[in-house]
Amino acid sequence: MLAKVRLDFKGDGKPGRLLFGGKPSDKAAEEAREQQVAIFKNIPLHGVQIMDIDLSTEVYTVSDDLTGASIAYAPLVMTIQADSLDSIIRFITREDFRKVEILDPAFVTLNHYEIERLLFKVYEETKGYRSRLERKYNLK
Repeated sequence: MLAKVRLDFKGDGKPGRLLFGGKPSDKAAEEAREQQVAIFKNIPLHGVQIMDIDLSTEVYTVSDDLTGASIAYAPLVMTIQADSLDSIIRFITREDFRKVEILDPAFVTLNHYEIERLLFKVYEETKGYRSRLERKYNLK
């Protein structure tokens, strides 16, 4: 299965002390993207082969509705070859996931066992994501 996955990495800019030490959110977003690119290139993922990583999309900023602060995002588009639909789920459940495009095959037929396995994989990934969020924000 061939797919393109878009991930947008958030940049948390840090205000500087007096005149020095600040980091704009767009630079922080670019750094976050570069860190993830290094991870994707150097750590193999079971059932997934990364064919291409496209960094040509420009960093963009949006205004946070609650705080009014500008938040920068650095997009990344990966072309991946996956053994199965299950293998793509790990990208879709990420916080930075934005879009997926299935390039090949044009049609997918699943029997009831494959649908059950796919739904269970979605459950496992969502449970893992929730657990990471709870640890991050010390909710449990």
